[in-house]
Amino acid sequence: MAKADKPEGAPAKAAAPKPAGGGKPGAPARGKGGPAAAKAAPAPAAKARGTGEIPPRLRERYRAAIVPALMQERGYGNPHQAPRLVKIVLNMGLGEAKENAKALDAAAADMVAITGQKAVITKAKKSIAAFKVRTGMPVGAKTTLRGARMYEFLDRLVSVALPRVRDFRGVSPKSFDGRGNYALGLKEQIIFPEIEYDKIDKIRGMDIIICTTAETDEEAKALLTHLGVPFRE
Repeated sequence: MAKADKPEGAPAKAAAPKPAGGGKPGAPARGKGGPAAAKAAPAPAAKARGTGEIPPRLRERYRAAIVPALMQERGYGNPHQAPRLVKIVLNMGLGEAKENAKALDAAAADMVAITGQKAVITKAKKSIAAFKVRTGMPVGAKTTLRGARMYEFLDRLVSVALPRVRDFRGVSPKSFDGRGNYALGLKEQIIFPEIEYDKIDKIRGMDIIICTTAETDEEAKALLTHLGVPFRE
């Protein structure tokens, strides 16, 4: 039996409105502004850049007191002309790593305790037969500090660690490289209070490179002196 034709003039069936969120009809709307949309979670408060809530005291002293002092001493006309710290690199050579692989883990753990930052394992760039070193062999650990960690490390270095060196009379004023960077060698990592003597496997030394924006060694020395680095007379 043929289906009866729709009478003329009958109103067309209205299409069901499509939900704003793109879901099924009858489902609660999703998306921004929907009646059933969940309340947006409050945005987390912006955390101050650094290692904690309290800014490094050495950085605050640099901005408030050291920069004006350098401007007066050196005759800078702009605060931005005053030299500043760029980074501090700690490097620990591990020649025994080729015979004792655990030395790498111990040295990296010491460096993490001292700096609060993960250490990177360095590898040999070329083979040296006399030292039984092959290309790609792990030979040390290093880490680079910037920002708040850099200022906090330098503060602990000059205030706590260096005074614990036996018969300490100051650091050498001749260890600049001619471009405003300073190199300092330490014989023992136990001068840092973060290292527990009973838990280390061996006493190891390290090199500390302080990089600045100073153009001359004289400017770099003036900056480091104001930052508290005790130079030997």
